[in-house]
Amino acid sequence: MLTVTSVNVNGLRAAAKKGFVEWLAGTDADVVCLQEVRAELAQLPEEVGTPEGWHTVHAPAAAKGRAGVSLYSRQAPERVQIGFGGFGVPGAEEFDASGRYVEIDLPGVTVASLYLPSGEVGTERQDEKERFMAAFLPYLQGLKARAAADGREVVVCGDWNIAHQEADLKNWKANRKSSGFLPEERAWLTRVLEEAAYVDVVRRLHPDVEGPYSWWSYRGRAFDNDSGWRIDYQIATPGLAGRAVKAWVERAATHGERWSDHAPVTVVYER
Repeated sequence: MLTVTSVNVNGLRAAAKKGFVEWLAGTDADVVCLQEVRAELAQLPEEVGTPEGWHTVHAPAAAKGRAGVSLYSRQAPERVQIGFGGFGVPGAEEFDASGRYVEIDLPGVTVASLYLPSGEVGTERQDEKERFMAAFLPYLQGLKARAAADGREVVVCGDWNIAHQEADLKNWKANRKSSGFLPEERAWLTRVLEEAAYVDVVRRLHPDVEGPYSWWSYRGRAFDNDSGWRIDYQIATPGLAGRAVKAWVERAATHGERWSDHAPVTVVYER
């Protein structure tokens, strides 16, 4: 079995003080993908920067205190790639130092950690999100083709910052004009799943449920009311998705036990 977990930690230094260290020590995952790390390796305590028993790859953003993605694997990576420039995709190089994408090769599978820009309607942040999406779709198509030629599967884990369908957020009617649920964003994710022919693994295993949500605002009683969004995905090539046997969101039992506003999303794949 290959167990992969993805979680937006909302600042790894803060999460480490709230329970992430204990969570990492107890997880059965073979690979852990982190987003919104918001720290360079030198700023991280050893138990999360270079934890015993893990091979770690950190891709911080050039802008200090922003974004940042990491990958922890029990097995040493065969290859490491930060960013997705250099493959002939227009606009991709803009994001090479943005702390938004890192991928590693393990035997038979490429695993990536993605932190797609969150966006905000009517601002430069939304423009950045749209530029990222425009570059990332063709990259995903090329990645899949290269992996297939090499006999590899792919899973891109992370905070995609888009709720794809109405079942992916509690209050969808009130958010139809909000970044993260805009028609053009949802259509783009549909293209990832249809044109690029990737599979939303959690939805494949849980086709008829609301959620399972992976992010709840710290504002109000969103967590207590389970008023959440499903924006954290494992998007895989069909061969790997077909070997997924179990998927769940590790939702904290209580608000006080949370170490991030996101919860880990875990999938078990048959090797």
